[in-house]
Amino acid sequence: MNTWKNGKKARDVMHEGVQCIGEHETLRIASQIMCDLGVGALPVCGDDDQLKGIITDRDIVVQCCAPGRDIDRTTAGELARGLVWVDADASLEEALFAMEQHHIKRLPVTEDQRPVGIISEADLAKELPDNKLAEFVHRVYALD
Repeated sequence: MNTWKNGKKARDVMHEGVQCIGEHETLRIASQIMCDLGVGALPVCGDDDQLKGIITDRDIVVQCCAPGRDIDRTTAGELARGLVWVDADASLEEALFAMEQHHIKRLPVTEDQRPVGIISEADLAKELPDNKLAEFVHRVYALD
């Protein structure tokens, strides 16, 4: 585990105001939202507004478009993966550890199980010393 500490919480480094895609919405709608927002990932929320997973632009291409699935019939919930998240009050070190352990580049941040932000590699690049950023990148991209 990372022994580096800076005292910041997940809420201090996350992108705020994250927009969810409903689990029943199509991937076409998800891709349009990503395009409009200029983002590559969206949290997927259920009817209760609670986090169900996350989808990325790559997920849409690899799991829907490439195999010939219908982007207008496949839902965000069908592709939602990896219910990995941290609470907004978690330390930055906890967030970093979760991302490293699960080999993920984007981590939803929640309050009361509802998404309030996302931590990305770019956010970490602003916070981590170069040597810790290099360690993070190595661990996230390393194969198990």
